Amino acid sequence: MLAALRSVVVRDLTLALRQRSDVMTTLFFFVIVVSLFPLGVGPELDKLRPLAAGVVWVAALLASMLSLGRVFAHDYTDGTLEQLLVSPQPLSLLVLGKIIAHWIVSGVPLVVMAPLLGLQYDLWGRPLAVLVLSLLLGTPVLSAIGAVGAALTLGLRGASVLVALLVLPLYVPVLIFGAGAVDAAASGIDIEGHLSLLGAFLLVSLALAPWAAALALRVSME
Repeated sequence: MLAALRSVVVRDLTLALRQRSDVMTTLFFFVIVVSLFPLGVGPELDKLRPLAAGVVWVAALLASMLSLGRVFAHDYTDGTLEQLLVSPQPLSLLVLGKIIAHWIVSGVPLVVMAPLLGLQYDLWGRPLAVLVLSLLLGTPVLSAIGAVGAALTLGLRGASVLVALLVLPLYVPVLIFGAGAVDAAASGIDIEGHLSLLGAFLLVSLALAPWAAALALRVSME
């Protein structure tokens, strides 16, 4: 089963490398949103610093949603998804591999860019480190929840809008505690509660989302 999981991850990463424009679109959107926001608010660091966590997290959430349509769409159009459904390996395991690949392609670049973008808002030291850590814990949750939404809307007209309606309410707790951890670090408050909840969200999503997405795929393909 580990070999099957690894094969799915490697395959999706290989396809993503062949379509670099899709990957760069997500990253550019994230960078542009975070970078343009100070132009609207003003250059005063006292105003920007309290907004940093919320702006970065909202931009990461929206950027992650841009790539949700590609989680299963290519496999659906070329017939690969049908082969996955009849595979002897558990479908939930194969879906987990696709979630991991989606996070590597769309989530890891956001985590890597977050420190540079945080400097625009005068984030330094502990708050900046907590921002990176919260994104590292939270972005896999976004990919896992998004995979369920993508599976439910697979093949439907206007799927991108439906995915947004389905997953945005589920993204809200991750957004609240992710941004809250950074604000707590900047205020000198204990951050263990926020990060513990993000870790709990991560474990629960990795345990339940592949199973739910696999069930939704079977329903969508019928």
